[in-house]
Parts: sequence; structure tokens; C-alpha cells
Amino acid sequence: MKTINIIIAGVGGQGTLLTSKIIGQTALNAGYDVKVSEVHGMSQRGGSVVTYARMGDKIDSPIVEKGQADIILAFEVLEAIRWFEFLGNDGYIIVNSQRINPMPVIIGSVKYPEGIEEYVKQITPNAIFADALDIAKKCGNFKALNVVMIGIMAKRLDVDKAHWIDAINTVVPKKLLDVNIEAFNVGYSL
Repeated sequence: MKTINIIIAGVGGQGTLLTSKIIGQTALNAGYDVKVSEVHGMSQRGGSVVTYARMGDKIDSPIVEKGQADIILAFEVLEAIRWFEFLGNDGYIIVNSQRINPMPVIIGSVKYPEGIEEYVKQITPNAIFADALDIAKKCGNFKALNVVMIGIMAKRLDVDKAHWIDAINTVVPKKLLDVNIEAFNVGYSL
């Protein structure tokens, strides 16, 4: 298997760390080597969080270098821009269209940038924007937005869907399984 480099970027509380656990478990289920590394600032609600995940036949380091990401999962629009330079030439950037104002915007010292979706789509044809938060709410729990994003990503990877479902069953708490399986399936169908 070709090495797959994934960056998961979001805001504290959006499930980026759970996402990395599901990706890691999926890789193990599929028989691949996997390395995952948290690299984040203030992960309290509102702080930027990024995790690298790499899977393949043999992985030595968890770090994804600039221009090497096959997939960037951006759980918030501004995070898409923050990590965009890490996207490889043929890579996909999958963006939750939700906007979460960072502290400088909240206190009024700067304005939230406009036109991010249009900008990203001009630079790469492999940009996917989805309202994962709304989809997760319709599935029964807004916190499942991360699993919606996993579903969108999984459809674009050469890893059997059953491995993803098995990983969700292993990692997600039992009381939230039904919602998360539905969220994954809806994301996978997009």
C-alpha cells in the first residue's frame, strides 16, 4: 500500500483526537502500519488542534511534511486555510463548512476572513465542502460531525468500508454507536 498521509485539523471539542483513533484502528484492522501524532496548541474548546496520521506498509514517523498530505480533514473553515500548504498536489481537502470564531474575532480585533471556500476551490479541484455539523445533527448528535468527515474521507481511500465500521465499533462508546454508524454512512454516501 502506498503511504497515506492525513492531517486532521479542527478546534478543541470537535472530535479530532477521536478521529485519529478511528483512523489508527482502521489501519490496524486493515493490516497496515500506522503512526499518529497530536500536535496542538490550546486544545480547550476554541483552541486549534491538529493531528497527523500516516498509514502504509511501513511507517517510520508520524509527521506529515508541507506539501505531503494526501488528505486534510478540516473540521472548521479557517482551519482549512491554516493547514492548506500541507496538501500534496493530488491531495483532497475535505472541509466542514462550520465557522467557529477564534478569540481575535470574538474580541473584535480582526474580522473572520470571507471567501475561503471560493479561494480553496480555485487552488485545487479536490476540495470538498460539506455541512458535517448539520448532517450530524440530523443523525441524532452534533458531536458526530467528525464521523461524517471520516465517512467522506473513507470513500476516497483504498481501505475496505468494513474496516472503518469495525474501527468505529471498537473506538466509539457503545451508547453512541448507532448515531456514529449512521453519520459515517451518510458521509460515505456523499
